[in-house]
Amino acid sequence: MPHHTIPLLRSCTRILAGTVVAAGMLLNAPAALGDPLSDAIGALIGQLGAAATGQPGQPLPTPRGPGTAIVVLGYGLEPDGRMRPELVQRLEAGFVQAVISPQSPVIVTGGNPRGGVTEADAMARWLIERGIAPERIHVEPAAADTRENAANSAVLMRAIGTGDAVLVTSADHMPRATGIFADAGIPVIGTLTPDGLPPLLLAPFGPAA
Repeated sequence: MPHHTIPLLRSCTRILAGTVVAAGMLLNAPAALGDPLSDAIGALIGQLGAAATGQPGQPLPTPRGPGTAIVVLGYGLEPDGRMRPELVQRLEAGFVQAVISPQSPVIVTGGNPRGGVTEADAMARWLIERGIAPERIHVEPAAADTRENAANSAVLMRAIGTGDAVLVTSADHMPRATGIFADAGIPVIGTLTPDGLPPLLLAPFGPAA
């Protein structure tokens, strides 16, 4: 096969993947126009198309089903309970995974309350404000560290009937977190970090704040 056909094949593959993901978003979009999730889906579809044609080196997230939990790990809050940019970035990545996997439950895990708010409570509120259905979100508000994130998430996953997980955290935290979750008996079938997404997919959110 001539070497010049490889980029073309790669681009075609990414265009197809982007089309499939976009179609999945449309099929699961809310009927009402103008709500936060509809707006975000519209923006993400445009970004997916651009990513599919313009960034051949980075994979698109893989859609998952109801047996897979999307587990987003917390990060320390500001003293007044506001989320730090690193946690917002984790949530942005988790949101993308949640949108393309509309049947997957979402677990937000993190305690360490500040200003009367736990990490998990702040994370759940952020996702709900952007249109993720509250019934999809499972709050684990007690974990004080990554080992407790894993142990408590394992209990919650069994309770809701999921058998494996996509883990969402920061890139520098992922190797340690993946090992700890494996030790807790959670099959991690996918990982997602803000750095691992094509930047265009995160563009609808703007700068983390």
